[in-house]
Amino acid sequence: MPSPQPRSARVVLGDTRGDGRALRATWHAEAGVLVLSVWKGNVCTATVRLAPDQVHGLLEALADGLPGEPGSGVASA
Repeated sequence: MPSPQPRSARVVLGDTRGDGRALRATWHAEAGVLVLSVWKGNVCTATVRLAPDQVHGLLEALADGLPGEPGSGVASA
């Protein structure tokens, strides 16, 4: 009996410019990578594959860039 395929977690974030642009972030547990892909409509225009240790740096950069106190990762209201 074949083993079930691992589920992948995905989020799709629309670009503020519209025109069908989006960023997709998809975990691929079977490969141990996070894939960031750039889309325009139904066409993937670019991808980047990140190892888990690289994702931590990305998350830190995103949190540090949020409005609020530097390094807090919390946006001020």
